[in-house]
Parts: sequence; structure tokens; C-alpha cells
Amino acid sequence: VPPPTLGSCPLFKRPSFLPVAHLQSGTMLLLALSLLLAAVSSVPVQKEEQKDHGIDIYSFHIKSEVRSRYAMTVITSRVANLANESREVNFHVEMPKHAFISNFSMTMDGQTYNGVVKKKAEAQQQYDKAVSRGQSAGLVSSVGRTLEEFTTSVTVAAHKKVTFELTYEQLLKRRLGQYELLIKAKPTQVVKDFKASVLFVPGMYVLIDVHIRERQGIRFLDTRGELVSTELSKVVNTTLSEKEARVLFAPTRQQQRQCPGCGADGLSGDLLIVYDVNRPKTKGDLQISQGYFVHYFAPTDVNRTSKNVVFIIDQSGSMHGRKIEQTREALLKILDDVPEDDHFALITFDSTVRSWKPQLVRATPDNLEAARSFVRKIQDLGATDINAAVLEGVRMLKVFTDGQKTNKTASILILLTDGDPTSGVTNLDTIRANVKEAIGRKYTLYCLGFGFDVNYEFLEKMALQNDGVGRRIYPDSDAALQLQGFYEEVATPLLSDVEMNYAGVSDVTQTTFSQYYNGSEIVVAGHVTDNELETLRAVVKGYSEGNEVKYEDASSKNDDATDAYISDVYIQRLWAYLTVQQLLEKEVLLSGSDKEAIRERALNLSLKYSFVTPLTSMVVTKPEGDKSQVLHKPKEGKPGSKGEGDGM
Repeated sequence: VPPPTLGSCPLFKRPSFLPVAHLQSGTMLLLALSLLLAAVSSVPVQKEEQKDHGIDIYSFHIKSEVRSRYAMTVITSRVANLANESREVNFHVEMPKHAFISNFSMTMDGQTYNGVVKKKAEAQQQYDKAVSRGQSAGLVSSVGRTLEEFTTSVTVAAHKKVTFELTYEQLLKRRLGQYELLIKAKPTQVVKDFKASVLFVPGMYVLIDVHIRERQGIRFLDTRGELVSTELSKVVNTTLSEKEARVLFAPTRQQQRQCPGCGADGLSGDLLIVYDVNRPKTKGDLQISQGYFVHYFAPTDVNRTSKNVVFIIDQSGSMHGRKIEQTREALLKILDDVPEDDHFALITFDSTVRSWKPQLVRATPDNLEAARSFVRKIQDLGATDINAAVLEGVRMLKVFTDGQKTNKTASILILLTDGDPTSGVTNLDTIRANVKEAIGRKYTLYCLGFGFDVNYEFLEKMALQNDGVGRRIYPDSDAALQLQGFYEEVATPLLSDVEMNYAGVSDVTQTTFSQYYNGSEIVVAGHVTDNELETLRAVVKGYSEGNEVKYEDASSKNDDATDAYISDVYIQRLWAYLTVQQLLEKEVLLSGSDKEAIRERALNLSLKYSFVTPLTSMVVTKPEGDKSQVLHKPKEGKPGSKGEGDGM
């Protein structure tokens, strides 16, 4: 079945790609991008007070549609060169790290230059040829806490115009009981025609003109961020019905100077749209369209499961100063929120491992107060023995859980460190192997990397090997809040050992989950291979407080075909997006032929659906005489770090 294109959706009229042969007629731009925030950047200028540069962004539109959590966003910037000679016009975007760009084009003098997604190595070859012909190359890319930034440019003749259009896609992830759609607006000058809107519909897209459509119904919706503060809050127009919401933001030129950080250069800020859906059926929402299905599972009728948690805290010398202060601050706040029926332990480590208590203890008021006293005295000193610290935490959990009479609790370890291992076992592969063997799939390990001196890839891989996730804690003023926020996500386990089962399907995304936490959501998608199947049935099994629970749901293909809130486009593209994301995560854990097979599958899907991922780049022809540029998807790293040249 051919993948649905954005052009099949009325909102996204996407021009057909140029044939590869046409790419030879002009110089080349290589793009590797990703999704869910965007901004257009040009030389700051106001039409009322023309500056020498003569560049006018006369129209700037962001349209986003969300259908059943899957967001497609289109940014369109129209720019005029008012000067009497050619000028370079820049296009700058900021987008979420986990988004995939799926289309980019430039239109000048009636000619549209479209992007073609290619295997990274093939794109690199074209780029190298351009460089060998003496064409200069430049790269501007950086990584922030939630965004990636990309910039490209084109030369526009005197008194001519150019239109840039960028499309990116993302599955909104539910955290702490809500979904977030973030739109970044930074045109760098006051714009005559600025418009941003979002549409939400249970099962549809989000726009700034944001339009949201959700089949399950919208439980609440709120707008936040710099663009809705002070006077600009009056500009945001929100309409909300049972299953749809629309957020429209269209400030006047004067209003574009009124947000914090705004001024003569116009808007510069975020619009954050937060919402959640109704859950009338505890078993979730199962949808089918054009041979693909998606299952959203977030049960509401489950009791909280008590947990056993071991905090493993790096107190080595590199944690000196603000890091150790913020760690103490966060731990004190976390201890305030530990329920009394939980059990916990505190381990600190440098070159020596220290346990607050020799075993896990119940979170009674007296124990929590004693733990706070211990936390207040944590000081930085010594080297970093990650291996011994984590193994001690696993040992303590094993002793405690082996002594429990029932298996009604969830057991997790949370490691916080800011550096590489420098004491004890320091070989990263050996540490991972030791931890994996000790845990034996019995517990979940979460690894938090504080700052940028840490080997984040090592922590992420170790977490993934043990059913957890890695998370970077950015060394900013709110680092303590970042730590607290992560703990809140895993503070309330509801189900463990969750298995999602379906009949008559194939190519299904992840179906087993070690833990399901309150406020989150499990999403599974796949291909319905049984053409005779009229009703798709889902059976979900898991454990709540040690007891097996079972959920069953069914969805009729005929009923869904007539449902106005189910789109032919979004389910298949959602499946492809989720599959590629999970394959890229899985590839981190593999080696040899298994790793290559996973990479090949992720690459093929990226090419088929025109996703710009770490395995692909987007090639765009540009008018003759313009520079070649390479913009790639940067790796996780320090904000503001830049790479250039051929680092695709």
C-alpha cells in the first residue's frame, strides 16, 4: 500500500517532488531536520522604517492540525526583497527534537524547488561533489533542551519574492496527564500578515491556526507561554466544543512588539497548548483506517501500586557547586511526595559507595525526616564509581523484594550522575553487562545525566537495556524542577508487565511494557493484514497490585470508515513515525548484523514516508549560483553547540 502523502489531506497541499534528474540543473542544499516548533528568521527590518537590508517578511503563517495526538504543522513564510539589488534571505526553524520534517520547499518566480529525502550517504556524495567544484558549504545547527535549530538561505533578486514552506510531524506524548503542543514564533521582524492557529480534534491535527480534533472528546485545553502573557493574552482566540478546539493567534503589528522579549524586531516567544482527552472507556480507544490501526491505552480504573525505589546519587567532585545544591533541593522536594506505603533507599557515591540505611525502609514520617537530614549533609568529593553504586542498589532491592510475602509492588532504581566512571570498573561495556545481569529484567533502571560532561549515550543504553529511559538534566536554574518533574512521571505506577495482543495484524510497534504510570499513555499501531477481518479485537493483560487484570476492546472497520474523526492519512503516517522512532531506539542496543537489519528497516521507512531522520537527509535544488549547504539532525549535546561542513 503506498504511503499517504500530505497532499492527500486538504490542509497540506504538498507539491510533487522533482525527479532526481532535475537535481543536476542547480546547486544543492542538503537538509536533515525534525519537528514541532518553527520560526522563520530574516534580517530584522520594519516596513515602516526601512533599513538598508530591504528585506520584508510580509506574511508568516503557522498551521497545525492534531488528530488523535498526531500533529502535522506547516510553517509558511513569504519574504520580499525591496532593495534595488540581490539580497540573501534566511529561513530559520526551531522544532522539537523528536519531530520529523517531511517536506520543505522554496518558491521563486513561479518555480518551486522541492525537497527529496535520500539516504544520508547518497546525499553526502552530492554534497562532496558540490564542494569539489569550489562551492562553499555552511552549516548552522544546535541542540537545546527541547528544540533543534536549523537555518538555510537563498539569494533573492531585487524586488522579487520567495516563499518558504516547511512541514513537520510528531506524535504528542502524554506526560503527567496532558499533551503539549509547542509553537515557537520568531520571525525577527514585525510582520504585516502574521497568523498562527491550532486545531485539535480527538483523532485529528493541531494548528497555530491550531485546530485540534479528538474522537474521545477534549476534557480540558489551556494556552500558556510568552505569547499569551500580558497584553498578548487578549489576542489568543480559543473556541472549544466537545470534540474540537481551535486556537487562533493573529496579532497586529503593534501587538507584535508587546510580549516579553519582543520589540522592534517583532515576536519572539512560545505558544504552548496543553490539553487532555476524555476517557469514557477504560480500555482505551481503538481506531482502524485503510489497513492500519492505532490503539491508545490509558486506563483510569486502576489502583495505585506501591513502589520500592532506590535513589543512587553521584556526589563526586564534579558535582561541586550548584549541581549538588540543586540535587539536594530536588531530593528534599521528592521526599515530601513519597507516599507512606512506599519503601525507599538512598545511596550516594564517589569512589566510595555510602548507603543511608542498610536496607529499604517504609516512608514513614520519622524515616522521611531522617532521610532529609541525610540529604542536607550530602557533599561533593572524590571520583566516580558508577558500577559499584548501581550494583549496590540492585542488591538492596533484591534483598528487600525477596523478603516480601507478596509481589504487589513495583521496583525501580533512579541513577543521577554528571560524569564518566573514573573509579572501580571504568569500562562502559563491562558496567552495562554487570548491571544488566544483576537486574535480570526484574527491576526498572532510569538514568539521569546531569550536564554535558556525562557520557549520555552510555547512560541511555544502560537504561534501555533495563526497561527504563535516559534523560538529560540541563544545568540551568530550574535543574531541581527538572529532577522533580522526572520523578513525578514515575511516582505512581499503575500496571506492570503490560502485554498488548491483537489478531490478524503484522508490523506492530512495541507491545510489551514493564510499567504503566499514572498520567502517561501506551500507544500501539500496526498493519491489519487479514483482509476478511471486519472487527479488530485487542486484549491487554497486566498486573495491578500483583493481580492479573485484563482489558478487551473491539473496533469495527465499517464503523471507523464512516467516523468523521478518523483520517486516512494520519493512522498510517503515525504508524510509520512510531515504528521509525522505536527502531532507532532498538538499534542502540544491538550490534553486528542485527544492528544493520534494524537500521535498514528504519532507513527504508524514512525514505518511503519522506521523513528526515538520523539516517536520511533532504536534498533541495536551489537557483543556479547559490551556495550548497548541509543541515543535519544534530546529536544530543550542549545547547548552542554547532557542527559544520560534512558532518551529516
